[in-house]
Amino acid sequence: MNNTSYIGRFAPSPSGSLHFGSLVAALGSYLRARSKQGLWLLRIEDIDPPREVSGAADDIMHTLEAFGLHWDGEVLYQSQRLQDYQQHIDALLKSNQAYYCQCTRKQIQQRGGVYDGRCRELQLKQGAIRIHNQLAVAQFIDDHLGQVCVDPAFAAEDFIIKRSDGLYAYQLAVVLDDAFQGITEIVRGADLLEASCRQISLFRQFGFQEPSFFHLPLASTQAGRKLSKQNHATPVDKRHPQPALLAALEFLGQAAVTPQADVTQMLAQAVAQFDPDSIPKQTEILIGR
Repeated sequence: MNNTSYIGRFAPSPSGSLHFGSLVAALGSYLRARSKQGLWLLRIEDIDPPREVSGAADDIMHTLEAFGLHWDGEVLYQSQRLQDYQQHIDALLKSNQAYYCQCTRKQIQQRGGVYDGRCRELQLKQGAIRIHNQLAVAQFIDDHLGQVCVDPAFAAEDFIIKRSDGLYAYQLAVVLDDAFQGITEIVRGADLLEASCRQISLFRQFGFQEPSFFHLPLASTQAGRKLSKQNHATPVDKRHPQPALLAALEFLGQAAVTPQADVTQMLAQAVAQFDPDSIPKQTEILIGR
């Protein structure tokens, strides 16, 4: 029986096939949810068409199924949620909690790299839309890593929630979707530690119940270079999922499972013996290609 007091999720972008780093994030969030008898939801973050690859969303879902990582309920596509994003932005603009900005990235870099809020009082009618960041969350407690602190200047920045090209920003969409789906804990890679502070600011500014966070170590080929679709990471083999599944469990510090032919049995054993305290607390682990 599922415990709906715990709701987790995996939220890949359809910019390529699932690689080992993505598998680690999916597996970590899955084990955490299933070990708590909770729900594990799947969301496809498809709001950045220039980065998306045709067929990638279906390929990701087929890969998850091949690895026995079956989600609960219907898949949520961010592209189906644009009206809700815009309604929230309209409300922010109306209440002077957001504003238009025409500063370019180059101009901001020339001024020191952190946006200084200079468009806040100009009452512009076009450009990117920035949140008037009134909360400036600079630290939070991660369920795995403990206290996390970020640069206060970064935390206080009025960040973009809708781009000048009309696309909705990740920070806005992910917060609205996590609130919409009732996510209670976000388990994901440590590359999003800084982003968590901005997302917590948005949760609080909207008046939403904020989830807890559990950040996993990143799989990297060299220091500062995580496995990613942009770095052309090799897709995991969905025809023979057992080796990658065993490697991902080892990466997460979990006890070995019997290398059964059936991934469902392997996962059931992994869930039964899941130990979150055994997951390495570093933010990055170097692996071979």
